[in-house]
Amino acid sequence: MAPIPTLVSLLVLAFASVVLSSPCVTFDSDFNLLVFGLNGKDWNAGPQDTWTSGSAADITTTGRPPFDGANTTCYLAQFFNAVYILNGDAANPSAVHIYDAKAKSWTTQAVQAGTFDVASFNAILDHDTNVFYAVSHSSLFFLDMGSLNAANATALSWENAKDTPYDASYQPVMALAQNHIHFLNVPGAPVGDAEIFVIHFSYFQPEPQAYPLSDGSTFPNTHGQVTSLFKDTGVQQEFAFIPDDGSATYVINVETNTTQSLPGPSTKDAKAIYAAGITSLVQLDSTGALNFLPYTAGQASANAKAAWTKVANVLAVAPPGATSSGSSSASANSTKATASGSATKASAAGSSQTPGLGGAQAANSGSRSSPMSGIGVGMTLAGIFSFAACFL
Repeated sequence: MAPIPTLVSLLVLAFASVVLSSPCVTFDSDFNLLVFGLNGKDWNAGPQDTWTSGSAADITTTGRPPFDGANTTCYLAQFFNAVYILNGDAANPSAVHIYDAKAKSWTTQAVQAGTFDVASFNAILDHDTNVFYAVSHSSLFFLDMGSLNAANATALSWENAKDTPYDASYQPVMALAQNHIHFLNVPGAPVGDAEIFVIHFSYFQPEPQAYPLSDGSTFPNTHGQVTSLFKDTGVQQEFAFIPDDGSATYVINVETNTTQSLPGPSTKDAKAIYAAGITSLVQLDSTGALNFLPYTAGQASANAKAAWTKVANVLAVAPPGATSSGSSSASANSTKATASGSATKASAAGSSQTPGLGGAQAANSGSRSSPMSGIGVGMTLAGIFSFAACFL
């Protein structure tokens, strides 16, 4: 008679088989929607006019990271049609994984972290310089990606640029527009204002900038998620800010110094992550569901009437909660990195946070729960216990 498996051995087997996923969402340079690490695969949802029907294309291939990092973030390098993944591999957290969207291939760039804490940061990828800027433990670091759309043999390095004016209690909410980093929810700053770091001159502006709504009201000083809206050409001039309570979607224009208030996402999820193209904002919530809000620059009336809608073609192939596996045979978003206490989330070409610095940009604090991870664990355990029952 075969030996009856012990409960301990079954639990070990169960947890060994569960691979948690940390998916991310972004775009390629043609503004096809890309979702990495969702249900263990990578998906191309195509352009915006195809999202509400059909099925997304499976683009999973070899060489990709396992997307098992505590917080995985992805960023579009628009000039090079490349996607950069931070924290995509728990076993190699300092590496940058590069997806060449044209060649549909993956490479892994070696990176020396130095004093940069890869477990606790908040980052943006600057559009024109293709340089990452990240806040970690109140210091500002940078990582120059050059013109890479594939890894090279020479390791890159995170460099310490300078100290920020913020202490460790600040949970960074960092947005990119006009080659400036906008810091929201800064303690002591006026409500509706942003403090600004000027990238090309490497300095913090001495005074905050106000971005009022047309009726004179302001967006709140609170933690939330941000993502920059791209243009066909040129630097981003607008970014979206979604408070963690999902009460509204604020689009800030740094050219006119104004803010629009749009509907908040249908799913109120402080752990959701966001990406933006040219004419849409996309939410990936903590269950793995995708929704989008149409947006047209300069069309305030139409934008105010827009509604969040499901990305149906991804839903058709990767339903929320279907599996927890973040790594299939080729085993994916915006890592949440917490900078200075913030739990990072990244939005395509926007900012990301990683857990540990005080907790903030992505989900107020801590790290984002992996979509479907709890369901996957439960299903695995249920299967194991059912198997064990056969021996009783």
